[in-house]
Amino acid sequence: MIKYNNPWTIHSSEVRYDNKWIQVIHHEGLNPAGGPGIYGVVHFKNLAIGVVALDDQQNTYLVGQYRFPLKKFSWEIPEGGGPLGEYPLDTAKRELLEETGLVAGRWDVICELAVSNSVTDETGVVFLARELEQRTAEPEDTEELFVKKLPFEEVYQMVKNYDITDAISVVAIQKIKLMMLEGELD
Repeated sequence: MIKYNNPWTIHSSEVRYDNKWIQVIHHEGLNPAGGPGIYGVVHFKNLAIGVVALDDQQNTYLVGQYRFPLKKFSWEIPEGGGPLGEYPLDTAKRELLEETGLVAGRWDVICELAVSNSVTDETGVVFLARELEQRTAEPEDTEELFVKKLPFEEVYQMVKNYDITDAISVVAIQKIKLMMLEGELD
């Protein structure tokens, strides 16, 4: 039987950066081969949340915004972060309303994921929101958002054509497409 234990031996850990969203930790020790090694980990203080809002006509909603780290504009499903102790569905409801002005009568978890597990401990949960009702969006001060409603198939083609590259969005859209193909959406 294979044991899946941590092959790293950590001698020291030091917080090198800390703000209200992330913490960067520098670890020193022995790598899996037994030689000296270092590892930097970005610790996220929030759970990543994604929402695919799907209406009765199979339309969905994308949120566009400039992504500072990538230095480019990005189309994505509604996303945000919720405190680690907060119920993920509460975060999902808040983010959908803030970013699109939508509220949903039906919610289902469609996947959980490790967002970038080679350098971060960020995990996420993606929801499918249905039975939609339009209200007024309430974006945060730090966000300049653009919202568009598109047929789901067009959004799926945007993933295939690399017009959507955000990891959570790609996974979520492909999962919904698979659910459609397998007849799992009622």
